[in-house]
Amino acid sequence: MSKLRFALVGCGSIARKHAHVLHNYLDEAEIGAFVDLHEARACEFSRKYGAPGFTSVDEMMRRVGDQIDVISVLTPSGAHCENVLDLVQYGRPLVVEKPLALRLEDADRMIEACDAHGVKLFVVHQNRYNLPILKTREALEQGRFGRLVLGTVRLRWTRDQAYYDSESWRGTWTHDGGVFIAAAASVDRRTAFGGQVLSLEHILHANRNAC
Repeated sequence: MSKLRFALVGCGSIARKHAHVLHNYLDEAEIGAFVDLHEARACEFSRKYGAPGFTSVDEMMRRVGDQIDVISVLTPSGAHCENVLDLVQYGRPLVVEKPLALRLEDADRMIEACDAHGVKLFVVHQNRYNLPILKTREALEQGRFGRLVLGTVRLRWTRDQAYYDSESWRGTWTHDGGVFIAAAASVDRRTAFGGQVLSLEHILHANRNAC
């Protein structure tokens, strides 16, 4: 059986995790290409994993497009919408890192564009497959919790300054969206357990005395 060949667009920190998993753990998949605006980054991944590197998707598709089955969008969060709108023309399924977009209207545009081009769109939510989450879901489906009437998400961890210093786009409103990217996985689990959100309100409080 032939392997699914993935093109990884964006060679930043999260791409290292995707490349590692594709290269070491998935027998039915392999890396077909790397794309990054910074040639040095694309070349670094290319040397390590043996797949060709490019500085644009257009060039990649011209040269090895017939060998690419899936395109993974691993760029800064604020670029996801523009990337997807550009990529739908190639007709390949798209795997987009979370969050899908930073604005609801952008997410809608992405979905509409994929529907119009017959492109399948997937969002990465790997924590759904953590064993505690799987077991909780199993217990929920068995009715062991009774009827759920309230769901709460509490995010009890933080990211230090080194995390934000590691990539220039992190912590920016344009490409990072504040705390949302950190809470995306928790919000996804709340939705998976409790169903779709019907309405939303928010309270923002800044604790200037925090350590």
